[in-house]
Amino acid sequence: MTTFKDARSGAAITVKVTPKAKKTGVAGVMDDGTLKIQVTAPAEEGKANAALVEFLAKALGVKTSQVEIVAGLSSERKLVSLVGVSPADVDAKLVPAPKEGGLKKAVKAVTRRVSKK
Repeated sequence: MTTFKDARSGAAITVKVTPKAKKTGVAGVMDDGTLKIQVTAPAEEGKANAALVEFLAKALGVKTSQVEIVAGLSSERKLVSLVGVSPADVDAKLVPAPKEGGLKKAVKAVTRRVSKK
């Protein structure tokens, strides 16, 4: 299970971002509960951060103004605040549930679901 903090106005998650990926999507969950997310944008001039915010907003069904990177702007590891989103929503919408075929198949399913929105 991932490690998400429940706050009065939403959730806070830790994310490890990989820029310049072939496809934007969830790549898995690290042992410490950090979400691994790949974005196609390069890590220059805030493009990867903007792509991360857009991806999370779309995946969680919220406005981009409800997603804020509060720490790690120039790092691959980031702390992200999600206003109006519960930790349960994050688990349900972003975290791949292990199914038959393993985690790799579940990650692909989450990425496809987000891409269709």
